[in-house]
Amino acid sequence: MKIPLCVPFMDDAESAVVCDVLKSGWLAHGPMCKEFEEKFAKYVGVKHAITLNSCTSALQLAIMAQGRKGEIILPTFTFVASANAVVTSGCKPVFAEVDFETRNIDPVDIEKRITKDTVGIMPVHYGGQVCRMDEIMELADKHGLFVIEDSAETIGGLYDGKVGGSFAAGCFSFYPTKNMTTGEGGILTTNDDKVKEFVSTMRGHGVSSSTWARERAEKPWIRAATMAGFNYRMCDILAAVGVVQMGKLDEMNDLRRKHAMYLNTQLAGMDGVNVPLEMPKCKHVYQMYTITLDDSVDRTKFLALLRDKGVGASVHFDPPVHLQPYYMDAYGCKKGDYPVSEKLTERIVTLPMYPALGKDELDYVVSAIESALRESVV
Repeated sequence: MKIPLCVPFMDDAESAVVCDVLKSGWLAHGPMCKEFEEKFAKYVGVKHAITLNSCTSALQLAIMAQGRKGEIILPTFTFVASANAVVTSGCKPVFAEVDFETRNIDPVDIEKRITKDTVGIMPVHYGGQVCRMDEIMELADKHGLFVIEDSAETIGGLYDGKVGGSFAAGCFSFYPTKNMTTGEGGILTTNDDKVKEFVSTMRGHGVSSSTWARERAEKPWIRAATMAGFNYRMCDILAAVGVVQMGKLDEMNDLRRKHAMYLNTQLAGMDGVNVPLEMPKCKHVYQMYTITLDDSVDRTKFLALLRDKGVGASVHFDPPVHLQPYYMDAYGCKKGDYPVSEKLTERIVTLPMYPALGKDELDYVVSAIESALRESVV
């Protein structure tokens, strides 16, 4: 049996809406983007959502919109895009530790790293679970810092009843491995009118009105740039897929949770394996289902055995950002700086997780893990 790491949850509805857009003749940034933005903003519970070409662009523009340069604290246990956005926005990344069990940034460690040069905090909601946002927002208020939520992996996750990405500026990804997808693309959510205006302008070459809006103006040919912006726009084809996926998001997340609970019950008693923790205030939406292995298990061999059996297991993320060549060279990071994150990087395993998984496939994954464990004990 072959079980990939992730499979997008799509059917004829996505195909049909793409064909409708193609027939409409309006392929670029236009009415479908507007509809997607409205639906997404309502879902998250914020005033504004701005479609973009990637979550990385959303992160960069969210930082730039704050108008402050300095240090931004973020976890080292994340995809490098989080830190890259800090650098490309003209700020300095300062890495922090994560909690081993939740994989999310540790608010206690954040406070230790705040200096006079700190301007912001970028919590990364890892793998489907929102960070401890009450503590993070308290820290931000106490020290006068802005917050940017990297919500790429947690579309629809809740903390204390609130959707991740609604506490501050939220940045989401629609890559095929995420809780919903448009193929590529991202979105930024905010309640701040000024942030909305800045991001909307910067995404389209610094021109403050969209092509769709200009088409209906008295002089549609006028394109006056007020900023030196980028081309970070989403096209209507992708937005149309997003509109359809929005209608399935809760169903997809419920299926992910159902699969995760089943895996938890099957794996919890196995020696050498630790199942993921869902915090009391959270609704985990399991964009990834990750386990950690005890030191008694050779992870490299374990992963190779699972892959040999057709189970598409992987690791997210190895190495942590502070041990990637650019960040070691540019910021003097070295091994041993973040022992908790480094240990997590060495012991974590990502297992297949997607809505369409069947019980037979889940049972096969469990059986493959049992067998791989027996053969990979040190």
